[in-house]
Amino acid sequence: MKKLKEIPAKTEAEIALAEEQIVDLSKRIEFYLTEYSVELLAGKMSKGEFVVPAYQRAYTWEEDRKSRFIESLLLGLPIPFLFFWEMPSGKLEIVDGSQRLRAIAEFVLGDLRLGELDSLTALSGFKFSDLPESRQRKINNRSIRGIVLNEHADEQARFDMFERINTGSKIANKAEVRRGALAGAFMDLIVELATAPKFEALAPVSKKELDEREREELVARFFAYSDGLTGYKDRPSEFIFNYVKQANVRVVDDPALLDQYRGRFIETMDFIERVFPNGFRRNDKGKATPRARFEAIAVGSRLALNERPALAQEAVPDVLPWLTSEDFIKVTGSDGANAIARLRERTGFVRDKLLGA
Repeated sequence: MKKLKEIPAKTEAEIALAEEQIVDLSKRIEFYLTEYSVELLAGKMSKGEFVVPAYQRAYTWEEDRKSRFIESLLLGLPIPFLFFWEMPSGKLEIVDGSQRLRAIAEFVLGDLRLGELDSLTALSGFKFSDLPESRQRKINNRSIRGIVLNEHADEQARFDMFERINTGSKIANKAEVRRGALAGAFMDLIVELATAPKFEALAPVSKKELDEREREELVARFFAYSDGLTGYKDRPSEFIFNYVKQANVRVVDDPALLDQYRGRFIETMDFIERVFPNGFRRNDKGKATPRARFEAIAVGSRLALNERPALAQEAVPDVLPWLTSEDFIKVTGSDGANAIARLRERTGFVRDKLLGA
């Protein structure tokens, strides 16, 4: 039997370092628990005391899902915690739970009529106002617990909480929460460029991905990766967060940088439109933009233009032969896609092909 490799015991220095890191990072997470009645939640929603931030998804729950949630509430089933961030104004920004809160407000204060219910079948078709006052009071008295990250928590702490709450959910939440946690001129530029008609044509995404701000994620990756990977540790979310945060500061100190960033992106998209027949799609009928493929083409093109600016006007040999090659398919595969070696491999592949290396 093969002997397992023994792992040496941790040294006192390693243990001390681990403890110091736990203490240091824990200081950034300041929160308190709270509990609100349904009546209070609905009232705060209607009065604007709970703020639905711009990065949160629109009210997307379909009628059946709203009905199922209200049924769970009526049955007294456990409701997941609500998460908030306490704004300097004292209002609470909804981090997680906006769909639930909007459904509650629509039912208690609006005209939400329940659909076909699985358990409470006799309540199908009911509105809140159809219920007797005694039942209305009982519903209003039900409570839901919440966690509030207070205003002293820094941006990274907020982002960490946003991301961890959404672990296992849609990956584009990273773009949504980054937009909320990092308001600033550079973040505004990312939003602007993500909706540029040319970019929309080059980088098709599904309706679902569009709602999740996938194009904003792609633009952020373009800038972060093409500016260099110093400090990248195979965790793209953290790397991009720090890049956008620093870029927000840079453009405040030097407003002219904003036009430079914009020009860099536009020049690259013009080049890709001219040289790559299918944009970021796999073929002319493609309706998706795979991230690894986007990074290879967009960042690789930018790196080539940085090295030889005249390439923007030069004639470039047909790229389709190597775009459809096994080598390109291999470097844009999903295995270990976020590892720095793979990232450099795929962007360097396109850069070298464009430069004729």
